[in-house]
Amino acid sequence: MRRFTQGLYGYVFALLVCFAGVGLFLLTTPQGRTEHIPRVDFTIDAKNAAGAAEFPVAVPQPVQPDWVPTSSRLTDEGGVVTWRLGFATAKRMHAMLAQSNEQPAAGFASRLANTETSIGTEVIKGATWEKRFREDKNQRSLVRVADGHTVVVTGSADWPELNALAASLVERDV
Repeated sequence: MRRFTQGLYGYVFALLVCFAGVGLFLLTTPQGRTEHIPRVDFTIDAKNAAGAAEFPVAVPQPVQPDWVPTSSRLTDEGGVVTWRLGFATAKRMHAMLAQSNEQPAAGFASRLANTETSIGTEVIKGATWEKRFREDKNQRSLVRVADGHTVVVTGSADWPELNALAASLVERDV
């Protein structure tokens, strides 16, 4: 027995036993390959935004199928109410709804869209939205200014996904 555990053959045998053990461990251990995207409930922020804002708050109703709301942030600083609601889309790109009564409206829209250059307009459910695109950031934006507040739908999502988010918006006092 002593000869088997010494020399090159012993070394090779010990390595094979170790590799077999590691292989067996890897084959029998469950692999977690499911996607995990953190989900937030934005209904409280929507209600609080509607209570604090002097404008009708746009809320997505319904949320698009297979979209996950991932972030919601409401700020109220000296009467300037801003609500940002982020999504992971069905294609797992990012889309965000942002709305505020910040003035000037053009400044808010340009900051959220990361550009002030318009590439055209789009009519969605009877409302005209300004289209903006910033190529170096792969960011598309739809901007609508109405009655003292600005609504921006923006993100890396493609135009059909952003249009779907804009089309789902219902302006109401929650």
